[in-house]
Amino acid sequence: MSGIKNALKFASVTTLGAITALVLTTEAFADEGAKGPAGSPGDTVSKFRQLDHVLPTPNIYRNASGAPGPAYWQQRASHVMDIRLDEEERRIYAESDIEYTNNSPDNLTYIWLALDQNRFKDGSLEERSATASAAGSSRGDGAGGADRISFSALRKQQAKEDRTYGFEFKAIMDMDGDALPYTINDSMMRIDLPEPLASGETITIQVDWEHNILDEVSIGGRGGYEYFEEEDNYIFGMAQWFPRLAAYTDYTGWQNKQFLGRGEFTLEFGDYEVNLTVPSDHIVAATGELQNPRDVLTAKQRQRLADAGTDEPIYIVTPEEAEENEKTKADGEKTWKFKAENVRDFAWSSSRKYIWDAMTFEQDDEANPTVLAMSFFPKEADPIWSKYSTQAVVHTMDVYNKFAFNYPYPTAQSVNSWERGGMEYPMITFNGYRPSEDEKSGEVVYSRNIKYGLIGVIIHEIGHIYFPMTVNSDERRYTWMDEGLNTFLEYMAEYEWEENFPIRRNMQNPLDEISRYMQSSNQVPIMTQSDSVLQFGPNAYSKPAASLIVLRETVMGRELFDFAFREYATRWKFKRPTPADFFRTMEDASAVDLDWFWRGWYYGTDHVDMAMTDVREYQISTGDPDIEKDIQRDEDLVKYPENITQRRNREEGITPRVKRFDDLNDFYNENDKFTVTNADRNKFKKFYDGLEDWERKAYDRAMEDGKYLYFVDFENIGGLISPLPVTIEYANGSTEEYMIPAEIWRRNAEFVTKLFVLDNKASGFKLDEAHQTADADYSNNAYPPVMRSSRLELYKSNYQASNMMADMLRELHSDDDDAADEKSAPMGDAAEEPEAETPTKAKAEDAKDEKKKSSLRRTLERMLERD
Repeated sequence: MSGIKNALKFASVTTLGAITALVLTTEAFADEGAKGPAGSPGDTVSKFRQLDHVLPTPNIYRNASGAPGPAYWQQRASHVMDIRLDEEERRIYAESDIEYTNNSPDNLTYIWLALDQNRFKDGSLEERSATASAAGSSRGDGAGGADRISFSALRKQQAKEDRTYGFEFKAIMDMDGDALPYTINDSMMRIDLPEPLASGETITIQVDWEHNILDEVSIGGRGGYEYFEEEDNYIFGMAQWFPRLAAYTDYTGWQNKQFLGRGEFTLEFGDYEVNLTVPSDHIVAATGELQNPRDVLTAKQRQRLADAGTDEPIYIVTPEEAEENEKTKADGEKTWKFKAENVRDFAWSSSRKYIWDAMTFEQDDEANPTVLAMSFFPKEADPIWSKYSTQAVVHTMDVYNKFAFNYPYPTAQSVNSWERGGMEYPMITFNGYRPSEDEKSGEVVYSRNIKYGLIGVIIHEIGHIYFPMTVNSDERRYTWMDEGLNTFLEYMAEYEWEENFPIRRNMQNPLDEISRYMQSSNQVPIMTQSDSVLQFGPNAYSKPAASLIVLRETVMGRELFDFAFREYATRWKFKRPTPADFFRTMEDASAVDLDWFWRGWYYGTDHVDMAMTDVREYQISTGDPDIEKDIQRDEDLVKYPENITQRRNREEGITPRVKRFDDLNDFYNENDKFTVTNADRNKFKKFYDGLEDWERKAYDRAMEDGKYLYFVDFENIGGLISPLPVTIEYANGSTEEYMIPAEIWRRNAEFVTKLFVLDNKASGFKLDEAHQTADADYSNNAYPPVMRSSRLELYKSNYQASNMMADMLRELHSDDDDAADEKSAPMGDAAEEPEAETPTKAKAEDAKDEKKKSSLRRTLERMLERD
């Protein structure tokens, strides 16, 4: 500090030339740092404290770098299942063998199975804990609202009254046929083992069960059936449909939190052999690879599959073949056999309505060089699905491979098993969006939202095969770890699909949209457990995705971010990371301290609102009075302009006395206060001669450079720390981009001043011109302030209060004219309604008897003063 003080103790700066001493003392730093004790409201440096006390302590399972530790372990669960679909009863019958391997260091006396279908049982925890406003929600959302009930809620209630849902178990036993005791707690089943399952041991359990298939349209729930009444056909999308091993982990033991609709599933990897017996004319899509194509596909279909190439999709089942297939129902059944290796779940879909297309995706991967990309959809989804679905599947793999790792499985499928939404499973995804029929022309059309919604949802759901189907994060706890990371990658893929892709709410920059949520009052931190999240979409999807855009484009830069993100994905491929593993890996692989970033974006609810509050321009003064006094005189005229009275006196021709009488003038009339004196010159000479050699060298260089100094004040209004991307506009018309890192806030998170030393004169400064920080208010991001222009539309008030008379005169619309006559409001009293007569007679009767006219008609006629 003393060196800086001595170096500048004689320097001076000038505001447009005015001499001002520039002295740095310890007082200049009095406001730096905390203004109160740690954790207090005045603690302005808390935002940069490390997260060591928040993150779990590293151990042999998860090390301090964010990588799996030397003793990392995870369990394994494989399934062999024989399944029969009863289309008429809309019911599943199943026999399954579950092979469970205990790789943990613990002895297990029981195991837990996840029973997601039990969420729909009468009296389930989800049903009993649902708020009134969540009555019609398919995911259990809702936290308040008015006293009301929707048609969707009514339909859901009635559907659950009409059928029973949930698992019905027929047998739970070991491989010797001995029954195993079990306890069902809502959506979880505990199976008690006859003896502890030691570390490294494997047990096989037989579980036989059945259940009714959900009416997905009425009830929701990520899977079920959709009924097409016109041709009496179904699409079955079977997801979360079988008892699955809950995860047993090093960080929480059994992950057996109940399924309440939002917090999805945390499962174990394993191999699956699944035999699906369905009506013989159904087409089946499923996790894994088809093992018996000769038994279930025609020779033509098998040849088409063999002909699938990389240029464009080809039909395996054409639209014409699918439409013909759905006209009748064949007798008998077929069994489709699938195998899937190293997957954490299994899903499938079956229907006679399916059109099927496919193409191949090639990747530089010795173990898995070719992926078969496929789409299955009914005619109701065409033509948009034929055009975009499989292409979107391939595009997703192409982009995600660059950010994460090569696609790890042999197939990637997009299935239109419902009209809306999307859901992911290993190798297969269920996606919504369909075109509609134009009421006037009868043509099949689709909107802009439908087009981009379809492309976006397919990218998103296929992307989930990377996160969390391969990078196996805990969705029951941290939804953002799969939804947020995947939404970020979805955005990256959409940017590479088409420029100006309407990513969110028809906007191409999600950072412009997320600020609205980040300013809202009913939000919770991203790190909130899944079932307690408010505003689920913005919190779990959009905000973490926006944060990663800011992290990549503004905080870290693409090179560092991309390397670190790929390192995280590769480290945790086929493993189960926690948030700490992600946070630590991103720092470990980049050498960027990001604790402030995770603390603000993930553990808090502040928003970004950075303001540029003031800019002051200086040049270093020469100290030479023969130069500086002239500059001061010019500045003084700018600062204190000629007074209005004097100016108007001159304009009126008033001549001051001293101009009329010369003998009144003296020395002071000839020399103003800025006249240089010998004393001034002597003082400057003494200053210059007294400089040490290095000081004189610095002074001479500063005089030669003639640089401009700008002190720019920034205020953090929103509370969330952010880098400051500054655009400097020069007087010569050029611009320069300058990135101030977030570390500028490390000593004071509320107010900072940045010094810019520039070669040329600036005309203005602007903050975040590219909208890359999610700033909530751009009106305070420029100095001098910029006047915003827009358009103001004229309007004319056309408000009319409800008019009962006019409403009564409206014609009743009905498909049945007779019914319309019966329901029409009478113009007269019902008791006085005359019998039908000839028009002539009726007219005569009306003329004779005023009482025969309706009260409404009489009122109108009196108002118009006519009969």
